[in-house]
Amino acid sequence: MSRLAAFTEGLEFRTNKPSFDPGTEFRAFVTGYENGTALVRLGDSVLQISDAPPNLLDTQVPVRVESFDDNDHTGQASLLDGFDDEEN
Repeated sequence: MSRLAAFTEGLEFRTNKPSFDPGTEFRAFVTGYENGTALVRLGDSVLQISDAPPNLLDTQVPVRVESFDDNDHTGQASLLDGFDDEEN
């Protein structure tokens, strides 16, 4: 194995349009609101959180992906149980 191959082994480029499988859970920042619906932007992909309260801008929240369209890189997510918006 060459030094270059050894150095670059395991490196991958990240995409600016990540895809998500329904049921995927993670924490992400609410980056904005559109017509009263919270938005989470991850690269150029956007998840809408319709059950989010209106005071979560710039707050990191636990979400679960409900649906995702790989063609337009948009989807629906919901806040996970146990999130307490009173703390924010």
